[in-house]
Amino acid sequence: MFGRRSQSDSTDSVQPDASAAGPGIAPAQAPKGRPTPSRKDAEAQRKQALKNPADPKAAKKAMKARQREERMDARAGLMSGDERYFPARDRGPAKAFTRDFIDGKRRLSEFFLFLAVGILLAGLVQSPEVKGVVSLLWFVIFGLVILDVTWALYSLNRQLKQKFPDKADRKGCTFYAAMRLMQIRRLRIPPPRVRPGGQPVQTRQK
Repeated sequence: MFGRRSQSDSTDSVQPDASAAGPGIAPAQAPKGRPTPSRKDAEAQRKQALKNPADPKAAKKAMKARQREERMDARAGLMSGDERYFPARDRGPAKAFTRDFIDGKRRLSEFFLFLAVGILLAGLVQSPEVKGVVSLLWFVIFGLVILDVTWALYSLNRQLKQKFPDKADRKGCTFYAAMRLMQIRRLRIPPPRVRPGGQPVQTRQK
């Protein structure tokens, strides 16, 4: 009898008293029901909280900063020739072939803007003789540009049909090439990958 009582008292003294930890405090594993997050997970949660702050003004500011950074990354990727950042109209092997075909040769059409501005300025001269020469020069240049674009598109379509027999793969390439032909070389986007003559453009190393 005394043995049983002493054994029961000793057992009671060993068990921790839940109330001794204070009200509202439970064992470590009870409130979570899952293991403590690792340092990596905690850092990721902290960064996510910084990206999405609770304050509406701070959240809006953070969103604008993210969008600006994304635009800068997309612009840098586009200018470096990374096709992942290309718009849909510039993607695909047929469009890449079209760009290289147009960029691989100097053409009169890419200087048309400069020529047109020069002719318009010359037309401001108040002289019947000069105006007659300017009008004639305008028609000559305009006709040469049309011939240049027509020949370039004819040659391009002939090569496209050989390289891409499926008509669906060539869809939109003719209009795409015509627009690029009329652009100044330095302003073409995506930037040319080849020089006039077909040699690849050497990228500048930082």
